[in-house]
This record gives sequence, structure tokens and C-alpha cells, in this order.
Amino acid sequence: MYMLREIERRDLVAINQWRNNETLISQLGAPFRYINAEVDNAWFDSYLANRSTTVRCAITGEDNSIIGMISLVKIDPLHQCAELHIMIGQASNQNKGIGTFAVMKMLEHAFLNMNLNRIELSVLTSNHRAIHLYQKCGFILEGTKRQARFKQGKFQDLYSFAILREEYLSNYDKQKDA
Repeated sequence: MYMLREIERRDLVAINQWRNNETLISQLGAPFRYINAEVDNAWFDSYLANRSTTVRCAITGEDNSIIGMISLVKIDPLHQCAELHIMIGQASNQNKGIGTFAVMKMLEHAFLNMNLNRIELSVLTSNHRAIHLYQKCGFILEGTKRQARFKQGKFQDLYSFAILREEYLSNYDKQKDA
């Protein structure tokens, strides 16, 4: 059984290890940087100061230890939209349905609790596992950002995906009725 909870300072040890894992970061849109504990503490403090525009949740197992992180960032209350980011820390925790659980739970929170209308994300066109996850969760491919990220010595394309509240609710109602 998995659950979401807001990230805590104690989670920073694991998060810092993930953010310093070149293999993991190579699959994400973010650039790889060496990040020390002080930087992650400042990042966490910045999050606490900006909770009106960001939601950061730990994905946890039964023992409440963090196995991944999912976030809504750039929350815009006027336009009722936000960006979604997700990271599963250990390769051994991938392909177990954890990402699907976390994305669906965060979409439920975004649409049913936060009154958002649109959740969008970008993903490297080479990250087939993530693309499959987003499509499975109802995201719609909206376009390609050509050569949008410089990673591992070359420019790479990003796909832009989004899901609207009405699309989510249509699937949500079907799952409830099943």
C-alpha cells in the first residue's frame, strides 16, 4: 500500500541521493548538477515559504519511508493550472505501479481539492516508461518542444502533455461506476 504525504525535512537525505544520481536524472527534464545537503535544505526552506504555488509530496510505502516524490509546481490560481513532476528514487521501485498510484492521487488532489482545471507536464521524448505512465493516467499529448533540453552533450526534444479536469472526471466517474 502506498500513500502521499507532504515532504518533510527528514526526507532530504533520500532526495539528495536521488538528485545526485546521474542515471536517474538522465531520464528527467532537469539538468544534472552535484547538489550538497545545504542546497537541498535551502530548496526545502524555499518550498515552505512558497506553499501557495507548490505542493510537494513524498510517495511512501507502508513504513512511511520515502520512495519517490511528486509535485505540483507553478500553481496559478487565476488560470487554475499547474505543472506536475514525479521522481521514483530507486530503480528497484520502478515498474511496480507506484508512479500510476502517485499521479492518479495527485490528480485527484489537484482537481477535487484544489479546484485546478489543467495539469501539464513535459517529458523527454526518449523516456518511454514515463510517456506510457502519463498516457495511462489520461494525459493528452499536445506537442513537441524541439531541442528544448541540453542533456548528456546534446539537445533533446520534450513532449508536452496535459490533462483537463473534465477529462479526469470522466475517467474518475467511470472507475467509480465499475
